[in-house]
Amino acid sequence: MVDDSQQPMAAFYDGVSAREHHVDITCEENGLVIAGPTLDVSVEWAYDDIRNIADVASQKGTSFRVMGGLGRLNIADEVLANRLANLAQNLNKSNIPATMWKRIGMWGTGAVTSVVVIVFVIIPALANQLALMIPVDREIALGRVSLNQIERLLTGYDDDTGLTCTGPKGQAALDKMTTRLAAYIDSPYPLDIKVFNHEMPNAFAVPGGHIVLFDGLIQDADSPEEVAAVLGHEMGHVINRDPTRLTLRSAGSVGILGMVFGDFAGGTVALVIAEQLIAANYSQDAEANADIFAHKLMSDTKLPSAPMADFFDRLNEEYGDGPELLSHLASHPDLAGRAKAANEADTIGDGSFETVLTPSEWEGLRQMCAEVAKVD
Repeated sequence: MVDDSQQPMAAFYDGVSAREHHVDITCEENGLVIAGPTLDVSVEWAYDDIRNIADVASQKGTSFRVMGGLGRLNIADEVLANRLANLAQNLNKSNIPATMWKRIGMWGTGAVTSVVVIVFVIIPALANQLALMIPVDREIALGRVSLNQIERLLTGYDDDTGLTCTGPKGQAALDKMTTRLAAYIDSPYPLDIKVFNHEMPNAFAVPGGHIVLFDGLIQDADSPEEVAAVLGHEMGHVINRDPTRLTLRSAGSVGILGMVFGDFAGGTVALVIAEQLIAANYSQDAEANADIFAHKLMSDTKLPSAPMADFFDRLNEEYGDGPELLSHLASHPDLAGRAKAANEADTIGDGSFETVLTPSEWEGLRQMCAEVAKVD
């Protein structure tokens, strides 16, 4: 017998009722004996089966449990707890056998693989199908929400200043350019073209026919035909419903990852979607198809596609053909390759054409945002 004296200052929870039993414990040679006036029978724990319980809420002292049982013993007396710790050598031993760790590893690998397949295979496939099934009015509404989120993101969430430029001469010029291009496309929804007062040389489309040109792009362009070519590219994304696919894919991926990592905040989903639409990281096929659409549109409207090549070449020279330019204009296919394709598609060449804007109209478009402080 190790110690046959009974020790107070212990609380026992039998795992069946919520009652706390004030008990005495006896350290016998082969195990611990727990007895008390409110227990029907004494409880015996073998030392080898006793385990430590860490971080028990609102409990002072040290708590123990027995492997395979529901009971819990809390010892407030530090000396007594240390004595039990010396007798029970397996307090911190894991109950999980080695074979179980192997199973856990296999399950974990399977879970990670499942998430990867869902995010990168299943969700994109579903997004492609759903993009064709969403009613037009819902898609337009989704685009408005996305556009508002993007504007808030670019201006700062505490800034009520809008980004949309409203210069009347510039708006008239933009409407003229849009009308000329839109006459040759079959859009399921009315096109809504805006200019944002931002210095980034960028343009993007959101679901429902909403397209945004940044003033930085207009200022970097040398001619209205360069802007028209970029606008035609964005119209290609609209007609192919690429922004809707991107929105659905981003929302689905963030939602799945949110469930995995415990972030269900809708604001996070909206923020990610806004950033994705600004960067417009479409697939290589989507970018190439939008370029092809723009080449054909420029040909249909009797405008040259060569200015599109000139614009890409300048962007490549100024910013480099890399990801640091936050614009899908710099995403794959590479700017040099896209410029080459635009040159090869040109059906006008050096021939004459009716300019998309007159010099005064072009100047009006370039001054459209002049009255508003630019966001950088």
